[in-house]
Amino acid sequence: QRVRVGSFSHLDEILPHHTLQKSAAPAPLPKAANAAAIAYRFEGNEYSLDDFLSHQRVTGFMLVRNGEVIAERYQYGRTAQNRFVSHSMAKSIVSIAVGMALSEGKIASLDDTVAKYVPELAGRAYGESTIRNMLRMASGVKFSEVYDGNDDLAHFARIRGTQCSIAALRAFDTREEEQGTRFHYASSQTVVLTVLLRAVTGMTLSEYLTPRLWQAMGAESDATWVRTRDGTESGGGAFNATLRDYGRLGILLANDGALGDRQIIPRDYLLEATDWRRQPDAFGPKRATPFFGYGYQFWTFPGEKRRFALLGVYGQSIFVDPELKLAMVITAAAKNARVGKESFARERSALWRGIVAKYGSW
Repeated sequence: QRVRVGSFSHLDEILPHHTLQKSAAPAPLPKAANAAAIAYRFEGNEYSLDDFLSHQRVTGFMLVRNGEVIAERYQYGRTAQNRFVSHSMAKSIVSIAVGMALSEGKIASLDDTVAKYVPELAGRAYGESTIRNMLRMASGVKFSEVYDGNDDLAHFARIRGTQCSIAALRAFDTREEEQGTRFHYASSQTVVLTVLLRAVTGMTLSEYLTPRLWQAMGAESDATWVRTRDGTESGGGAFNATLRDYGRLGILLANDGALGDRQIIPRDYLLEATDWRRQPDAFGPKRATPFFGYGYQFWTFPGEKRRFALLGVYGQSIFVDPELKLAMVITAAAKNARVGKESFARERSALWRGIVAKYGSW
């Protein structure tokens, strides 16, 4: 814990990485003329944004609405120049790349098997799974991810680090249930998508996304993505960007992938990826998990209105409400990898509900 704030904001100074170069013409990120106070109710008490920041280990907080910054705050000596690690928020960025590759015809169908494009995985459980089931975390392949250093995730990372991504994926070949039937979170499935994208685009994921996403949305700073021994990005995590550029990504998502009159993320794909009604019942909110549902590497909120989130361990999060053109970005160094084990997740949810209630309704 004593190095968490520093490492989470300097990861690309510690590990090798690829760079997504900033835009030559950054998109404006103006401050709202009248930034109203933020209030929420939690455990029977009324609190403010200042209270939330004092209660939780938040390194950066940004709230944007209609393309304007309502609040931008930093703690623990962090600043607007720091690049904060995404952890598993990166999975949603991988999904965005899949949507782009699909729209460009580099992927013919989400119902194709991975092995069609990555023959090294032919005959293996991951290779014979469909791209759509990878996006839904529904390969059915046995994989444990509990962040204790002894789980399958740790074993997978060791193989990937000493050999290559394909070797790591081939090592997990037991399908414990039929693919497409149940949500089972496993970062290895995002690595499958990362390897797939490398195969269909002929370039690194960072190279592919630099002009299509990062520069297109008007990022004001370079982003980085930690790479593995074989040159592929971590995929499941380890993307690094400034809070302000995460805010720009939130604005883009809140506008259904459009920036002005330019459609940057394919709209139909993004709607399918983030709307629980467009997924089978098993992936709906309070079915996939006790609270969230799961789309295509995005978490979906319960409720009739479409709201979704990018989530990473230790509290990293972008919450999006497209109807209200609202996005809340949090970078953090929480006590636990799974923030449901502490008050962080519940208070973050209460804060979001308070913000949504201020500008709209549930």
